[in-house]
Amino acid sequence: MTTLGALYRHTRARLQAAGVENAALDARLIVEHFTGAERIDAIRAPETPVASDMEENIEVAIERRLAHEPVHRIIGWREFFGLKLRLSAETLEPRPDTEVLVELVLPFLRKKAASLGAARILDLGTGTGAIALALLAHIPEISAVGTDISAEAIATAARNANLNGVGERFEGRISNWFEDVGNGYDVILSNPPYIVSSVIETLSSEVRLFDPRRALDGGADGLDAYRVIAAGSAPHLKDDGYVAVEIGHDQMDAVSDLFAHRGFRLEEVAKDLGGHDRALIFRC
Repeated sequence: MTTLGALYRHTRARLQAAGVENAALDARLIVEHFTGAERIDAIRAPETPVASDMEENIEVAIERRLAHEPVHRIIGWREFFGLKLRLSAETLEPRPDTEVLVELVLPFLRKKAASLGAARILDLGTGTGAIALALLAHIPEISAVGTDISAEAIATAARNANLNGVGERFEGRISNWFEDVGNGYDVILSNPPYIVSSVIETLSSEVRLFDPRRALDGGADGLDAYRVIAAGSAPHLKDDGYVAVEIGHDQMDAVSDLFAHRGFRLEEVAKDLGGHDRALIFRC
């Protein structure tokens, strides 16, 4: 029977030898997930014995990671804006760039909720529910409708809402963009697919093979989803409503022009940690 410390060292060495980026972090996440250990345990009690079935599960997980499956898909969840979100095959894995969108929207939405006593948001292409649930967790006065074309994604988002204690204020709907969303929203949000179709095959294996393609592919110029959102948002917004979207690093001018053509005014631009324009908020 192996020990916790030995198992962590073995996992890390296997991943490092294969050139896996962030091998030490991935090894820790895998070992902690399948053994139930906490981060400090490998330091304080490295000689703790590990059951053989746990060791076998970790070996399977190592092989999955060596086949380029992202570590968070292996363990089944990822943290986003302080929330623990379950993943599924039909959901995009939430990433730190999308937290920029949440941070951009929070002050606008807080002001809305404070002035109106409540506010209602629409999260188009909700996936895991990441954007809507992060906002719900930080502003008790709001409610959210999250839509997705995938029934599995909606089920995952609803599960995440319940796991994070905001299920009573979240409604998931299967909808292709604005097909079945109703009206009366204060803010419409989306992290839409924005990768140019011809670029998809050049993405890392972790993204290309495991994120759902329809959550990535933005069409020939990467702007297909923004055209739909810009054209369709106004009838579903209350007066003085907002639309906020995540964008690709080089899409600010093009996306802004699409919304300006539909009568929206750009209110603010937020940059990611790399200094790239990453999220835009427009006023109707």
